[in-house]
Amino acid sequence: MLKSGTYTVGLLLVTFLLLVGCGEYEQILKSRDYPVKFEKAIDYYNAEEFVKSATLLDQVVNIYRGTTKADTVKYYQAMSYYGQRDYILAGHYFNELATTYSSSDFVEEAEFMTAYCYYKMSPRPSLDQEATFKAISALRMYIAKYPASERVNEARELIAELSDKLVEKSYNSAKLYYDLGYYKSAIIALRNSLEQYPDTQYREELLYLILRSSFLLADNSIESKKKERLQSTVDEYLSFKSEFPDSKYDKEAERMFRSTQESLEMYSTNN
Repeated sequence: MLKSGTYTVGLLLVTFLLLVGCGEYEQILKSRDYPVKFEKAIDYYNAEEFVKSATLLDQVVNIYRGTTKADTVKYYQAMSYYGQRDYILAGHYFNELATTYSSSDFVEEAEFMTAYCYYKMSPRPSLDQEATFKAISALRMYIAKYPASERVNEARELIAELSDKLVEKSYNSAKLYYDLGYYKSAIIALRNSLEQYPDTQYREELLYLILRSSFLLADNSIESKKKERLQSTVDEYLSFKSEFPDSKYDKEAERMFRSTQESLEMYSTNN
């Protein structure tokens, strides 16, 4: 019985404290004492209660505009939204801080965080990569502007990670034409991917897919284009072989080459 009573008292105490806490926050929301709002917003931020801190800072940000605390309010507003993982608003406010308060002590961090918010918004390779391009651009600008920053190495690592995502996106997009059997379009897309990312980790496979697309295109060509496309397949094989003489695709590449040579010989004999 005592244990049950102790439990009840404890539950009531917790409920009371929660109500008091909620009551305090509601009072601050309604208050016109803006210095108190700001101080409490920082307290909530430090306690990682980011929704409460952001809500209060939204209320005071315009009040402090033009004052010596304006950049500080804007910084914590941005950080409060970042803490909520709202990278769109956080990035917007970080960028606003950097552009509006160019002499602020927070500018360098705000510019890095603007780029980092784009990084956090960068989606998987199969989706649109607008945020990825923006992140890379912003990180490069940060490195150029702050070459001595301790975050330069981190920025470079982020750029490398984002670039790998773009490479994978390009590879998957190009390979899609091959998978769908659109070999002429596949050759163009695969070449564009190689031109855009010459050092891609997929280079061997891309060159092989160009060879195979060329072979299949020639094999299914109308008579008037067959010889030209057969010769193109031979050229693709020679290019592939010169760059990857010991390729994992070597057997299949050799098979296509021999078949193409035989077709060329038959074509020459019959024509």
